Amino acid sequence: MNQETSIVGALESKQPTISIEFFPPKTEEGARQILKTAGALQPYGISFASVTYGAGGSTRERTVEYGKLLQQLFHYRVVPHLTCVGHSRTEMAATVDGLVAAGFSGVMALRGDPPHGDTVFRPAEDGLAHASELVALIRERHGRKLAIGVAGYPCKHPEAPDADTDLRWLAHKVNQGADFITTQLFFDNTVYFSFVARCRAVGITVPILPGILPLLSLEQARKFTGTTGAGALPPALEAKLGACGDDALAAREAGVEWAFDQVRELLEGGAPGFHLYILNRAKSALALFTKLREAGLTENKAPV
Repeated sequence: MNQETSIVGALESKQPTISIEFFPPKTEEGARQILKTAGALQPYGISFASVTYGAGGSTRERTVEYGKLLQQLFHYRVVPHLTCVGHSRTEMAATVDGLVAAGFSGVMALRGDPPHGDTVFRPAEDGLAHASELVALIRERHGRKLAIGVAGYPCKHPEAPDADTDLRWLAHKVNQGADFITTQLFFDNTVYFSFVARCRAVGITVPILPGILPLLSLEQARKFTGTTGAGALPPALEAKLGACGDDALAAREAGVEWAFDQVRELLEGGAPGFHLYILNRAKSALALFTKLREAGLTENKAPV
């Protein structure tokens, strides 16, 4: 079984595909936290783990370093993020070669956000301007050795002039060779189901993993909906979190309960699985996985 088949096969299996997202730590405490979280979640049937990539390539080395640790210590299939920011085509090619040599299962091919302080994305000299170009480069150099994921925005990318234009760009990324789409987080499932229907209508047939975040507070919810293109906060969720006041435990439980209801409805509605934004924290993810297992919606097994 080659590397690509392990992820693509998981996406095509009858069991829900579960992916989780880590970010490279910046401190020793952060390093302990990510390893503790990875170990705690390992028994819950995680299909693969992604590791994010800092603005301007600022965490490139740590992305690879912690990706390797997740492979070696916990036997995760790892899909590191890779962005076009700040790299020439030659540098991108060398980085992709390094990911293949390191034994990673796939890559999340992203354009990336502008470096801090910039408001407009500008490709590096002889660099790539779009994620679709990165997908094409990966396929040209390594064929099907890596499974390739790309990002989708159910509520439209913040820079796209309209939803139809955004969808055309997404279709182009997939046509260049992407194997699956992971969505930006959202809190209203009708947004996901509408997005999938629009994707299918324009010929996008790859699996579309919905992005889920168990919220910790109303403040956090407002931050994400205001800056990430996650769409409006459902009034019912806002009311639930608002009723928690300063009770952090109650707010976390409310966030987990909402995420559980989201995942249950998504799986029952035909979603191939889900992608969990865990922010390197285990408590909410563990609570969510426990509820899903008790409801018979996921299996409790080590990754294979």
